[in-house]
Amino acid sequence: MTLPRLALVPGEPAGIGPELCARLAQTPRTDCTLAVFADPATLQAAADALGLPLRVLAPGARAEQPGDVVVHPMPNVAPVAFGHADPRNAQAVIEALHVGAQHCLDGTFDGLVTGPVHKATINAGGIAYTGTTELLARQAGCDVVMMLANPTVRVALATTHLPLRAVPDAITRDGLERTLRILHRAMRLDFGIAHPRIAVLGLNPHAGEDGHLGREEIDTIAPVLHALRQQGMVLDGPLPADTAFLPAKLRDYDAVLAMYHDQGLPVLKFSGFEQAVNLTLGLPYPRVAVDHGTALDLAGRGIADPSSLFAAVETCARLARAKETA
Repeated sequence: MTLPRLALVPGEPAGIGPELCARLAQTPRTDCTLAVFADPATLQAAADALGLPLRVLAPGARAEQPGDVVVHPMPNVAPVAFGHADPRNAQAVIEALHVGAQHCLDGTFDGLVTGPVHKATINAGGIAYTGTTELLARQAGCDVVMMLANPTVRVALATTHLPLRAVPDAITRDGLERTLRILHRAMRLDFGIAHPRIAVLGLNPHAGEDGHLGREEIDTIAPVLHALRQQGMVLDGPLPADTAFLPAKLRDYDAVLAMYHDQGLPVLKFSGFEQAVNLTLGLPYPRVAVDHGTALDLAGRGIADPSSLFAAVETCARLARAKETA
């Protein structure tokens, strides 16, 4: 079997993404081939700041020694000063994501790995942007589910980047059913779990306390779970979120579906932030992102932890191989 071909987009050029890519290039890979969609000068500057060797190779070349990196040039408009994000480079960041993803859609690459993006800077650059998950879903024209994972737990989200006051209205029967179908399918096909067991959290404290603390569990969540159980899915819930993540309970589940971003992700990040990755389920190709921000205050100093990027590449390569053999 040929090695999976992965496209890597570092993200915000003034953040830690470029230097993490330079660190990644120091170890030749045996599980995939990588091509970085970024500004070559920024990658070189990041490597120089860390005192690391870097040899930029043209698209189609092969990385053979430590420091080799294949780069599809995506030039920045403004000079990059690490630690100081410039809205003038927002378009280059978005273009790199679009181009890398398009190469996955057309089959040139087998998976996409993405670094941290600075949402405020992109919006300040005049581009309406809520998150890369949403951007990739629009480009591919499909429904997706955000799931974060580490060695302890997998947490998928029924809603993603929304103000808290908008969450209840965003949780509908149709939307919840789509989310659970995508999650269930990904557990079977991408992770090789024949009969996945999924814990579904309630929205309200104590999962609504039989309607005394909210009716979303009774009116929306429970009917969907009942209907999908009739079709063979193994779904527990709606469960109170404050006890669902106890280690003894997590051992019974392959994934947890949280109703909103900050219901499930703080637990996941506390249980293993450095090894966590962000997956977009439902795309025609595997997409895995780091589970941290741009860390502008650390950029160019050589102290950023590359563990999440290493884990993202390993996970994406594994998913791409699974998709190839499915």
